[in-house]
Amino acid sequence: MNTAEFSDEQLAGQRLMVGFDGTDLNKDLMFLIDTIKVGGIILFSRNLSGPDQIKALCLSIQEYAASCGQPPLFIAIDQEGGQVARLKKPFTQFPGGNPKMKALEDAAYFARVTASELKEVGVNMNMAPVMDVAFEGTESVMAGRAFGNNPKWVSNMGVKVIAHLQQNQIMAVAKHFPGIGRTTLDSHFEMPFLDTDFSIMKSTDIIPFEAAIAHDVSGIMLSHICYTKIDPKWPASLSTYIAKNLLREQMGFEGLVMTDDLDMKSIEGHYDIQTVIKQIISADIDLALICHKGPNIEHAFKEILKALQDNRNTKAKGVASAQRIMNLKGKYLQDQQTKNMI
Repeated sequence: MNTAEFSDEQLAGQRLMVGFDGTDLNKDLMFLIDTIKVGGIILFSRNLSGPDQIKALCLSIQEYAASCGQPPLFIAIDQEGGQVARLKKPFTQFPGGNPKMKALEDAAYFARVTASELKEVGVNMNMAPVMDVAFEGTESVMAGRAFGNNPKWVSNMGVKVIAHLQQNQIMAVAKHFPGIGRTTLDSHFEMPFLDTDFSIMKSTDIIPFEAAIAHDVSGIMLSHICYTKIDPKWPASLSTYIAKNLLREQMGFEGLVMTDDLDMKSIEGHYDIQTVIKQIISADIDLALICHKGPNIEHAFKEILKALQDNRNTKAKGVASAQRIMNLKGKYLQDQQTKNMI
């Protein structure tokens, strides 16, 4: 599907990746696909009961999108292994997750097995790998999820995961840019502030993300941390400087840039949805992630749509963002029944 032929509603909806309640193609999910025209769905434990159900759900999502004249959807999940693994038994479990991996082959094995199991049930994007560095001497919020405390080791392990996920047609998303390994507060509950100098972060925290970009990672997820020495006003997920100037222009990343969940208290507790969307558009962020059912999804859609219709420059940027989204869908979703929509 040529983005030049997209309606304004499609251009707006493609910028949203959303969560929902339920385990099947219910009315709420149909509304997200046919009316909001979302670009992606993210699955959580509340949506999952077993392999057959997940496969039926994913297939029904893609078939319904095609019946509505919509492109295929990103269907994403957080399957890092260890602490964060939405898929339970009979899916393969990796006790201890990233911190327990001792060799590159461990990372490759995890990615190959995970990719195979995700592909089998119709999931096409994994919100992994974690590229944060859990530095020694801090009570890092990422200690139980990061590969370790050495930037080069984290880079090598993360790149191995990216390579084997994407070789097996699962899009990888490196997170959480520009790095949250130094923080001790959990952004699910409050916004952490980090005052580390950018020069220090560039020589440590950012190294794994440079490696991810060099190995063609499909997406990069922004953190909800406020890096006061980089952008004293906005957290990374809303920062034009971090998302556009640093990640896109200085580091040359041309893939998908997405926020972390905008329903987290670090964002939802500080900003209204109008402000959030204004910043996302300004920062050239492709996907706004809204993980819970509620009015924010429809409000976000209307705000993006209004911005597209009111400003010619915003419309041009919206087309460019939609093109990045469709390029990735064209590359990874060709083997789905909806491939004729690419």
